[in-house]
Amino acid sequence: MELLANMELFVAVAKAKGFRRAAEILEMPNSTLSRRIADLERLVGVRLFHRTTRKVELTEAGQAYFRRCEGIVAEAHIAHEALLERAEQPSGVLRVSMPVDLAIYYLAPALKEFGERYPLIDFELDLTPRRIDLVADGFDCAIRMGEPVSMPASLIAKPIGLLPRHLCASATYLAGAPPLRHPRDLAEHQCLLIQAPLRQQAQWTLISETETITVAAKGRYAMNNVGLSRMMAILGMGVAVSAGRETPEDIAAGLQCVLPGWRFAPIPVYAVIESRLIPSRVRLFINHINESLAAHA
Repeated sequence: MELLANMELFVAVAKAKGFRRAAEILEMPNSTLSRRIADLERLVGVRLFHRTTRKVELTEAGQAYFRRCEGIVAEAHIAHEALLERAEQPSGVLRVSMPVDLAIYYLAPALKEFGERYPLIDFELDLTPRRIDLVADGFDCAIRMGEPVSMPASLIAKPIGLLPRHLCASATYLAGAPPLRHPRDLAEHQCLLIQAPLRQQAQWTLISETETITVAAKGRYAMNNVGLSRMMAILGMGVAVSAGRETPEDIAAGLQCVLPGWRFAPIPVYAVIESRLIPSRVRLFINHINESLAAHA
């Protein structure tokens, strides 16, 4: 058992590309981690890491050992958690990176439900806009929006839903604005633009049951945050792009769907995972988010 435990520590250091970062993820003293890896090296009889003051790299033997150990450690975790799942008690820390707006406006209720269903799971949620290194930063998965970008071969992008998009505005804004019966009428309206770069000409492509039309969206306000756009729409500052259904809070604030017969192409949502061998808590979480997104369709 001590050998397997040390193999797990070795895999963690290799993935984090450093002892200090691995120690933070594992929540153990750096000195203890270094000693355990040294014990493992003495046991196998070869040096597994090149250590310098600037970085830590796997030796050639370490690379070969890592390829075998990674699968062994993953299988051990799966076997252990399968027993817990059979007892309906998945546990551990679930580390997830998610887009800010998706988490706040659409996934917060799903997180509450999931946490109540599995009380032995703790959560570390990263909502910063930075691009994370799933492996080195120690995350179990990342939820992302849009078409998957290029990623390392070791990662898998698993589709988990489509987020529908439509236009919305407040009753206050609509009462003082020209009629809005067709996408062409948007030329007479203030459009709240979500785009990057901000000075780029915005094109909105809307789809009905029989027609697709692209219009030039113009407005005084351009931004790169959906939450701000939503708040501006509630304040009566223009027409915004909304995803999912209006919440009771949106409706109470006077926000309503406009051009109800027209929609944008939905946004793909996917989960990025390290391999198909994932702990039960991660698999259950991804399935739960998939069900939650389906409810917004």
